[in-house]
Order: sequence, then structure tokens, then C-alpha cells
Amino acid sequence: MMQHRPVKRPPVDDYPVHPWQLIERGFHPDGVPLSETLFALANGYLGVRGSLEEGLPSHEHGTFINGFHETWPIVHGEEAYGLASVGQTIAGLPDATAITLYIDDEPMVLSSGRLLAHERRLDLRNGVLERDLHWESPSGLELRLRSQRLVSFVHRHVVAFRFEVTVVAGRGRVVLSSSLVNRQGETAKHELDPRRAASLATAIKPVHWEAVDGRLVLSCRTHNSGMGAVCAAQHLVVANSEVQRTCRAAPDDVAAEYAIEATPGSTLRLDKFAAYHASAEVSLADLAEQVERTLQVAASEGFDSLLAGQRQCLDKFWERSDVRIEGDAAIQQAVRWNLFQLAQATLRADGQGVPAKGLTGRGYDGHYFWDTEIYLLPFLIQTYPHIARDLLRFRYGMLDAARRKARIVGELGALFPWRTINGEEASAYYWAGTAQYHIDADVAYALRKYVELTGDGEALREFGAEILVETGRLWSSLGFHAAGTGAFHIHGVTGPDEYTTVVDDNTYTNVMARENLSYAARVIEDLRDADPEWYRGFSERLKLESSEITEWRRAAEAMFIPYDEARGVHPQDAHFFAREVWDFDATPPENYPLLLHYHPLVIYRFQVLKQADVVLAMLLLGDRFTPEQRRANFAYYEPITTGDSSLSHAVQSIMAAEAGESDLALTHLGHALFMDLGNWAGNAEDGVHIASAAGVWLALVYGFAGLRDHGGKLRFDPRVPVTWQELAFSLRIGNQALAVRLNSETIAFGWSGPEPLPVTVRGREFTVPGGTDLTVSLADRYALGGRSPEATSGSSG
Repeated sequence: MMQHRPVKRPPVDDYPVHPWQLIERGFHPDGVPLSETLFALANGYLGVRGSLEEGLPSHEHGTFINGFHETWPIVHGEEAYGLASVGQTIAGLPDATAITLYIDDEPMVLSSGRLLAHERRLDLRNGVLERDLHWESPSGLELRLRSQRLVSFVHRHVVAFRFEVTVVAGRGRVVLSSSLVNRQGETAKHELDPRRAASLATAIKPVHWEAVDGRLVLSCRTHNSGMGAVCAAQHLVVANSEVQRTCRAAPDDVAAEYAIEATPGSTLRLDKFAAYHASAEVSLADLAEQVERTLQVAASEGFDSLLAGQRQCLDKFWERSDVRIEGDAAIQQAVRWNLFQLAQATLRADGQGVPAKGLTGRGYDGHYFWDTEIYLLPFLIQTYPHIARDLLRFRYGMLDAARRKARIVGELGALFPWRTINGEEASAYYWAGTAQYHIDADVAYALRKYVELTGDGEALREFGAEILVETGRLWSSLGFHAAGTGAFHIHGVTGPDEYTTVVDDNTYTNVMARENLSYAARVIEDLRDADPEWYRGFSERLKLESSEITEWRRAAEAMFIPYDEARGVHPQDAHFFAREVWDFDATPPENYPLLLHYHPLVIYRFQVLKQADVVLAMLLLGDRFTPEQRRANFAYYEPITTGDSSLSHAVQSIMAAEAGESDLALTHLGHALFMDLGNWAGNAEDGVHIASAAGVWLALVYGFAGLRDHGGKLRFDPRVPVTWQELAFSLRIGNQALAVRLNSETIAFGWSGPEPLPVTVRGREFTVPGGTDLTVSLADRYALGGRSPEATSGSSG
């Protein structure tokens, strides 16, 4: 593997290791862009960047609602039929984090005065961002400040703050100014980096603003997409001296101010509750009523109650989702931070998708990608299956737009968009975007995995069967049977690897399309046989002919899968081995990622990968490759994969573990773990890489624990590093929990279900009795065969 960049771990002195917190000690102005991401809070519906309350210094403030976006015309230098014409970018909403402290009419800024101590803590168990500050103003007023911030998992529209100032020494006028600020245009960027968001100087315009008796309201609407949003804030003030109260209102800044004449021991505490509602259909007046009701509930419960609800929700999350590693405290901390990001991205998505950066930044324009189906859904299926179902239904909601897109590219069925918010394709660069037809198969794969692992066959009737019909139609329309051989080929597509575009017979695409076609045929025939009356109405609505099902099966059986007999390797596409291998030795470390330093045509003509492609296919469909093919493919592609994509390292870690390369697996795990914590990709300031965070879970469970679940059957072939005393996690099987604990010598299962659960360990089948434990000895840590594992069982109590 290429080692062009070291893993950058935060310094322990400034970022100490803690099992349940991310801690930042001191103040690091150069680290502000990254810290705003690392300390961001979200719940899946609402998100706020980890900006300082006083607002300065800052990289990019941001408050986001999932799906709230602005549209803009895409201007192509040379137009062509069917190119995406309307861009979509997540739009920042008025910022409620603004709480400015004034000392004798001068705003507190950390760069002025004397900073005596400063610490921020992201508490992963409580879901709270805490800050402690000890500071002396230029005028000599010494004070301590403590703040807490949360985005509620219980009330998804609510963000709440507690801001407390205590005077230690000196006298003066202390003012807390709490605002709702429209920060449009503050941080518009113009950079040659497709990972960043589009530069929209102004996305929203204020429509109504008011500040009365400490209650703040700011309503706004986007210029083009027609979406409206209302945010409002309410305050509770506690002080041990008289408080003077004033308000002010302007279109971009509404504020309530609270002042005291401070002496040593004076304390001023502000609890701020803010609520956000947004919609493309609901009027601003109705949204304002919804905000009013939300605020009443949040304020009446109080900040302490919100804290308690946050802890209860996260207790459930960690019970289902925690992965415990004994033997490396730094890895344990990083694992939990990444898992916490999955909670923040999904727990209250409530029918929306998951943007590639969650709601922690504007990177990738807030778009939804195939990341969700391939990286995030496996985690959710095994921990929160109802959220996985919601995300599949959300994708189903894009089906009509996908049908229109298929017509644009001249095909039948439906073609899901490469990147989108509203369901329409928003990728202006079709070579590495729209040409990734594999997203259809990715959606079908996630649907199949969900149904097989949960047993939720009703999902097929409700929405899954329709997805399968339209994706099956797309593949049968896109591909063709070659004259003479009858082999089914798919030409002119791009696989997951974006450094090799618009190729013929991409192995990943063809293998996944084959599964899509065969699964679609089987499901539709099974539903037809099980419920002829339902099928009659379904087939009439979709104008489905039995001949189509026959063709899906025929295409799947005849699918051409490229394979080089001499090398014993699957080429990434039909002509991949005809290309010259990239000269890695002549590529300086600063030239990665390659896409920022070389013209696409340079990259496209070489054997060089941005991310795992064939290797990803072997993870998803490992049972379709022989062990020898998996080893040979991994050995070939590992050295030419740059890992320039955040999607790659977790997959490489899993397959390195399968190959018995423990050190390499740990190296890739480190890259995934510190993708954001160490700013591995160089763009973490734009938001968390949610797919990489999900990949951490995949690497631990599918990699080191060796889980495979093809066909809904659980198989384990562990590869636990000898330096780890234990690796432990749990999986949801239906409504029951399977606890898994393993080390280099044994794997133990604790099953809460009433019925026995079959599992396979290193090729041997075992049954975990209902309500009991089972421990299996791992005789040979790396062998796929070897001595048979031995098992002991006992009651789980």
C-alpha cells in the first residue's frame, strides 16, 4: 500500500485521551476550522457547527436543517443534451449560537485580555458540548464562564444553551447579548475543490423579524427553491443582582440583552431555547405557530430536563451501538467519537436522507450519495433497523425523479441520482458522477440486506418491489447481449473508483447489477406466487410483463464478469490492464489527493484508484468470489489505491483483515478513525465524513470480528489484533440483541432471543440457545480452515 501521508493524531497534551469525551485544552486559533467540525452538534434533522458563542475567531458558522436548500443554475462551458441544469446546496439558517459577552461595552474576544484557562468537552454519553473559560479583560475584570449546548434528540427542532458568567475579581458592567443572526455571505468560497460547497453569497432573505420581551423571531425564505423557515428563541435569566433587559431587531440580527453591574461573586446565567421549523409547502405563518408550540414545550421542560432526555436517548444508542476495545484507549476514544457522529446524523432524520457530511458542515453541498446504502445502512440494519427502513423509503420517494432521469439518458426503468437533495440529479460532472449507474444496484443491495436480516417482507410489498422492478428495467435496458456469445455487457459506466471513468464492463457494476437482476426476478416471482391478487394490481400499475422477469434472469445468468486467467485477477474494467500503472515513486506526497493536482485526462489513462472498487465488490459479495480470487484481487489493487476518497480505508481495512494482514488492517483503520479527528483528507473543516465514520463500525465488525451475513446468515471469521484484550459489540436480530465478545483466542455470544440462533464460526456451525451464552475457542487465529473450533455454553442469567 502507498504510504503518502502519516496518520495525524491530535496531541495528547491538548487533546487528552478519554473514553467518553473529546477534550480540547487551551485555545488554538489555527485549529478553529477543524474544531468547528469536531465539536458540531446535530440530531439528523437539525445541526449546528461548533463555533464559539462570541463568534470570533471563526471559519464558517452554520446552522442547518436536513433538506433545507437553495437551488441555482448550473452553467456549463459547453452544453449538451441531458446535463444537470439545476444545482442544489444546503442553505445556512439564522444562527442561534450567538451569545456575546460584553465587559464595559467591549465584546469579549479571546485574543484580547489575558486567557487564564480554556477547555471544551464534547460529552459523548450526554450529547452536550461544554466549555469552561477563565479570562481577564483588558480592564482587569476577572471572570469564569461555563457554557453548555445541546441539539435535542428528544425534540428534534430544538437547540438549547446554558451560559453562565461568574465574576472573580473586579467591577464593571457585564452584558449578555443573545441573538439570532443571519450570517449569509460571510464565508463564500471560490476554490477548485469539488468536495466543497458551491459559493452562494446569499441563499435566504429575511421576511419577518422581531424581538419582544426577550423573545426573538426571524423568518426567512430562499430566493429560488421557495423553501421557508422560521426560527425563534426564548430566554430564562437567573442572577444574584438586578438585571436590566433590552431588545433590538434588524433584518439580519435580532437580539435580547441582559446587563448587571458586576462585583466579585456576581453571577449571570442565561438559558436559551431556540426552535427551527422549515418547509417548502407550509406557509411562514403556520411555521411560526409550530415554532411557538415547540418553544413552549422546550422552555417549560427546562434545560435540565433536556439534558436528562439527551442522556436517556444516548443510553439506548450506546447500548445498541457501542463497540468496546480493551487494549488501546486512543482507538477506543476515536471509535466512540465516530459512532457518535452516526447518532448525530441519523437518530432524528425522521424520513429524510443523510447528507454526506451529516449536518456538521456544507461540504458536498449537503447532498445525499450512495454512501447511505453501502456504508451507513449496514450499521443501521444491525442497530436501528427502523431507521434503515425509513432511509430506504426515502430513497423510494425519489423514484419518479429517477424514472425521469432514466428517460433523459435513454433508458427504461429508473436511474437514481448520483448526488441530490430534492431527488433530481445535481452532479454537473457526469463522467465521475452521473455515469455511476451502480447506485441502482447499491439501493437494491441495501434493500435485500435489510429484508434478509430483519425478515421485514412487508417492506417489499410496500416499496421494495417497485424499486426492484425499475432498477431491473434499467439494467436490462442499459446492457446488451453480445452477438455470438450471448454474454450480457454493460458499457459506458463509472464504478466506485472515480479515477477511472466511463468504461466498459466495470467489474463492480456488473457483479452488483447481476445481483440486482436475479434478486428482482426472485422477489417478484415469490410475491406473485404468494399473493396473486396483490400481484395483479401491482403488475397492472407498473405495466409489468412476465417477459421482463424472464429477461432479468437471463441477463443475470449471462452477465459478463471480467477476469484475467493469467493474473488470476478481476480487472477493474474490460480494458484496465491495458493502461500504464501510475508512477507512485515520482509523485510527491503534497500532490495527493491527485484530483486537486492533475488534469482528469491524466489520471484517467493510468492504473490508479481513488478508492476501493473490485475490493469493495468482494466485501459486499464475497460469496461470489473464491478465496483465491479474493486474495489475488486484494494483493493487486492494494498497492495502486491511493485512498484519496474517504470511502476507501475502511473497506481496505476489512479486506486486509480477511487476508490476514493485521498490521495493514490496523493502518487502514487508523486512517478511517482519524479521517476527521486528524484531518486525514484535508477537508474536515467542511464537515464530518459520515460514510467514513460508518466505515469504522464496518471495519471493526466486518473486519476484525470477521462478520459476513450473506443471505441473512451470520458467519464469523475473527482477526482480532493480539494487542487488543477484547473487542465487544452487539447486533440487532429482529427485536432481540446478540452480544458478541472476542479476543485472539475465543469468541463469545450472548443471545437474548427465546429461540436458538444459528451462527457459523470459521466454517463450523453452532447454535446459541435462547437466553444463554456460547463461547467458541479460536484454535488458529488466522486460518480459514485448520482445527475445528470448540464451543462451551452457559446460561446468560
